[in-house]
Amino acid sequence: MEKENILRSEYPRPQFMRGEDSWQCLNGKWEFELDLSKSGLERGLEKAEHLKSEITVPFVPESELSGICFTDFIPAVWYRREFELEKREAGRVLLHFGAVNNYARVYVNSVFAGEHRGGYTPFTLDVTEYVESGKNTVTVYAENDVRDPLQPSGKQSPRYANYNCFYTRCTGIWQSVWLEFVPETYIKSVKLIPDVTNSKLDVTVVFDGYKKPASLRAVAAFEGEVVSEKLVGVGSKQINLSLEIPDCKLWGIGEGNLYDLTLTTEDDMLTSYFGMREITIEENKVLLNGKSIFQRLVLDQGYYVGGIYTPRDAGEFERDIALSQAAGFNGARMHMKVFEPAFIAAADRAGYLLWGEFPNWGLDAERVGAFEALAPSWREEIERDISSPSIIGWCPLNEIWTPKVHEFIRNLYYLTKTLDPSRPAIDISGFMHSEVTDIYDVHDYEQNADVFKSHYAGLCGGEGEVFLNFPEHEKRDERLPYFVSEFGGTFWDPANADTAGNDQNASWGYGEKPASREEFYSRFDALVGALLDNPAVCGFCYTQFTDVMQEQNGLFCFDRTPKFDLERLSASMSRKAAIED
Repeated sequence: MEKENILRSEYPRPQFMRGEDSWQCLNGKWEFELDLSKSGLERGLEKAEHLKSEITVPFVPESELSGICFTDFIPAVWYRREFELEKREAGRVLLHFGAVNNYARVYVNSVFAGEHRGGYTPFTLDVTEYVESGKNTVTVYAENDVRDPLQPSGKQSPRYANYNCFYTRCTGIWQSVWLEFVPETYIKSVKLIPDVTNSKLDVTVVFDGYKKPASLRAVAAFEGEVVSEKLVGVGSKQINLSLEIPDCKLWGIGEGNLYDLTLTTEDDMLTSYFGMREITIEENKVLLNGKSIFQRLVLDQGYYVGGIYTPRDAGEFERDIALSQAAGFNGARMHMKVFEPAFIAAADRAGYLLWGEFPNWGLDAERVGAFEALAPSWREEIERDISSPSIIGWCPLNEIWTPKVHEFIRNLYYLTKTLDPSRPAIDISGFMHSEVTDIYDVHDYEQNADVFKSHYAGLCGGEGEVFLNFPEHEKRDERLPYFVSEFGGTFWDPANADTAGNDQNASWGYGEKPASREEFYSRFDALVGALLDNPAVCGFCYTQFTDVMQEQNGLFCFDRTPKFDLERLSASMSRKAAIED
């Protein structure tokens, strides 16, 4: 099977790379079988010589690109493929999965090699003891139950059909699968935290294997010129060091200045990158590199024509970011899904702000075991993406309605700040805060611009109460930045001009549909302007980037065709905000 003929054959971790011969792509054609009765384990399918059909990985069986396109509930599935392995005298063989929704059991040559729970984060298995030179097989069993109250499932529909803002389910493998060949002792993980104030990069390196290396060399370069280099002895399997970065070339909005980083031991070499930028909060402002910014974000749900969770080509990530920037946005909320590393890398290169979030919907936060069901995957997400400069904040939860779960919300906030104290965190986006958050945010889909503006007049000394989603359940800390993290969502379906916006099973959006595009432009300009002109608002997030299936409130169609004149949208968006330096 020729690598260049495989969809999604690019290396899956742009910020954690070894040499070209250090990995083997396992995307492409796999044998496949639906297990609608969940009896495959009892029937011994892990030892089956063949499965009934064929699927294209990494596309879920509900998608067209998979070749299956089965959209009913799928409680369990099986995958199997053969791969050739050249004889290796030494070293380890790692089997990587970018994401498998939701629970996976993996067998190599019919032997159980490991398992993972959590449908949105990566896992790695050391399969050295299970593989042999020549032909091998890998078999994957996956379960997905979006009706399980202890399974976070994001926007996957818990009903047979799509409805409201719930969409086609995504079962099984939906990110890349690959083998990696590493030395006996290798660099397992790297954490890169820039410190602009002190012109340095803090580096944490974790090793795995049977011995620690004697030394580690770290080299940072910008545009091919070495700017810093350090050789350190290694005293344990985790080492912390700092690289001086003189005359920092700052990463900023629209300025994706990235440094290259090479880490070398006696046996291993890893290449990565980092950006020098600092996110801080001062009074009611969010500062990037010491200057007050206004976050002009768009809600991006990461759904793609044909692939649902997974685009046909990684180039679609760069295209989406470029379209968003053309409309005047400087970043996005990665909403109710953990996006692929390739998307985040594209944002790093573009100077495009991102909020890292988690698809908590589907999880009943009141149930015993809710924290344990979500926290491990949230930890894995933060550890995967912590070194990316484009991510300026974390938010583990979206829209919880009950006031009974304040402890659950607080514990996730504290976990977030323990894992990454370098970024702000929002405890829960919209609706109900637990009184521990770095930024106070609200969701407000009011379509009348005058009423919308009045919601925020009280922030800057005007009349009226400041808008809160649940004033009966919470109090706003007036010292915190105020962020309107969802608004707009104006219905516009160009294919069905006469469709009303109130049918949640058909095309819909928020509020009364504008009578014309001119009315849309007027409404958009007034809503955006109400927030840009308020000196107490630090940012907004417009709903949404594209239509997603039946939800027709995007600025672009689902296939990324613009619905509106991007220059006119950008003109409304790009005037200087009152809070900006």
